[in-house]
Amino acid sequence: MHQNHTDRARFSGRTAVVTGASRGIGLAITEQLVSEGARVCITARKAGPLKEVAAAFPEGSVIAVAGKADDPEHRLEVFDTVAREFGGLDILVNNAGINPAYGPVAQLDLDVARKVLEVNVLATLAWIQGAVAHPGLRFAERCGSVVNLSSVTAETPAPGIGLYGVSKAAVSHLTRTLAAELGPLIRVNAVAPAVVKTQFAQALYEGREREAAEDYPMKRLGIPSDVASAVAYLASAESSWVTGHVLTVDGGLTVAGGTA
Repeated sequence: MHQNHTDRARFSGRTAVVTGASRGIGLAITEQLVSEGARVCITARKAGPLKEVAAAFPEGSVIAVAGKADDPEHRLEVFDTVAREFGGLDILVNNAGINPAYGPVAQLDLDVARKVLEVNVLATLAWIQGAVAHPGLRFAERCGSVVNLSSVTAETPAPGIGLYGVSKAAVSHLTRTLAAELGPLIRVNAVAPAVVKTQFAQALYEGREREAAEDYPMKRLGIPSDVASAVAYLASAESSWVTGHVLTVDGGLTVAGGTA
């Protein structure tokens, strides 16, 4: 299941936290980091599936802490566990996100809107604040790298998922703002994918994948490893002079005038 992506070990001796990592993009990011030498703490809401995922990796490479991304007690438990088990933190990947509503923003229930912003935006900020403040992680001392998951919908409105795009626009701007504030020791970047073939995005292409892919110059939808490779680059020393950048990974969709 977990194949090596590269012969290099860019993350040997380094530690990471990946949120929303029990499947899809978060799992692919974890696979990439582990394949290159990292030890990773993964999080997700459901303990059972999360533990199964962790058990499939080589012994000692992945630990799991279940909980909700927007729960302060969960975040503290994760950071305390990482400090105890790994001795510090080098990489924080904010992948957890929700999109429970489909339809016009003008008709969206405001309680649903609040929950989307709470998880996608405020929790992203809170994870970063927590990593920086936790004395046992030594995140700044270790020249930590944050990679947030944004979306192409942050720049171009997409029918039916408008508030998701609003939340990701906030993530993109939060990324730039924190990069300016936290440098030079901590770098903050983001990856903005188009439609990636995951359970999370299934409603956007199910039953019409070939038709959807026609809008992409690369003539295919994304797969989780496409995003994982971009995240790994931004998390690595190879991007040591890159901060405040939102890297679009979309098979050319946006330059062709398409929307997710």
